[in-house]
Amino acid sequence: MASLRAALYLAALVPVALAAGCAPERGSSPELPPGPGVSGAAIGNPVRAKVKHVVVIIQENRSFENFFAGYPGANAPMEGSAGGKTVRLHQITFNGPNIPHTWHSSMTEWDNGAMDGFYTFGKDKKGRYAAYAYVKRALVEPYWTMAQQYVLADAMFPTEFGGSFTGHLTLIAGNDDLTPSKAEVDVPSDWPDDCDSSPGTTSSYLTPDRVEHGLRGPFPCFDQFTTMAEVLDGAGVSWKYYATERVGAGMWSPFEAIKYVRYGNDWENNIAVPQTAILTDITSGNLASVSWVSPSVEDSDHPESRSDKGPSWVTSIVNAIGESKYWKSTAVVVLWDDWGGWYDNAPPPQLDYRGLGMRVPCLIIGPYARAGYVSHTTYEFGSVLKFIEEAFDLPYLGSAHHGYTDQRAASIVDSFDFTQKARPFQPIGSKYGRSVFVKEPPSTAPVDTQ
Repeated sequence: MASLRAALYLAALVPVALAAGCAPERGSSPELPPGPGVSGAAIGNPVRAKVKHVVVIIQENRSFENFFAGYPGANAPMEGSAGGKTVRLHQITFNGPNIPHTWHSSMTEWDNGAMDGFYTFGKDKKGRYAAYAYVKRALVEPYWTMAQQYVLADAMFPTEFGGSFTGHLTLIAGNDDLTPSKAEVDVPSDWPDDCDSSPGTTSSYLTPDRVEHGLRGPFPCFDQFTTMAEVLDGAGVSWKYYATERVGAGMWSPFEAIKYVRYGNDWENNIAVPQTAILTDITSGNLASVSWVSPSVEDSDHPESRSDKGPSWVTSIVNAIGESKYWKSTAVVVLWDDWGGWYDNAPPPQLDYRGLGMRVPCLIIGPYARAGYVSHTTYEFGSVLKFIEEAFDLPYLGSAHHGYTDQRAASIVDSFDFTQKARPFQPIGSKYGRSVFVKEPPSTAPVDTQ
């Protein structure tokens, strides 16, 4: 497996350099600071008074338009640009192809902001450009229902171009810089892409000239940047990360690649397995202040899962919270770790040489979330971390100069109205009920892909 992965990525690593000035550089100091930075809570911010729990549900590999094309009031046209031609998006099911979604493929599709290179990744059996597609609405109806009842954010962008590995890292750290002039990129050379990888495993890194240096980076057990684990622990705020396995969950369990967690007390105390434990923790009154929830393969929206359970899995968590004592004090954020190679029309703002990356869907749910609201605010993964900092009066992870994005990011707080009375929860319908997920056996490790 290691040789196959290495061959795949080395074959793709033809240096791609962008013209000077396209990607702002942050600086050239020799080391990153240990963090954390100054307080992340705004004076007088009502988040702290109303929000006692934040649950971040992470799904896999879908662009905004792949799930929400045609959504009223959102930036979601039903057609796209393909090498100078206008192409109508076509409808697919969850059995769609696994389109390339590495850093290099994102560069091709992005095309310096033209968003017209998606056609280069081939056609399907019907002769349609494979990436220009949206999933049949009936299959993602729970997501549309959540959007209609709460908030759909149509300008959420990952920290970096590329796939799941860095997406998950930046959802817990707001950063993946190895040094101020090197950022982690793509996947390491051997599964499971973390501290438990075989000796000799290497990673890849990106430099400010936007050249990827394939498999020349460090072993994927990182202590080069601060994560939310250190900040939450330091403040005495409870947290859990729900993963498919304790060891071997790979890129979908990013704390397994963080030395501080993997070899510290948090490993036994805060990494919860299997991922379905989130459901029993809610019903038993054991929900932590901050939770991240990663799916199993079968419960993910990843095209290679060939499963339609993803929307129901997310619904089961939302319903469990909504029907529990936690509803009035909880904010739920649902987002996707990367765009999966699917077409999207929105050019991501370029805030540094890492990105921002390709747009992904984002749902914001809670008793104080605005009703039926489409947020056009530019969010990034650091926006979620900033909101957590506001809720628990936490310091920033570190400075923007050293790659941390939480301080610069716009908080998702504008998607809430804390002056309104807490809205009662209305259960969301789905194909599979909560009992299906509670009874699931311990999950297999995620697919060996981005």
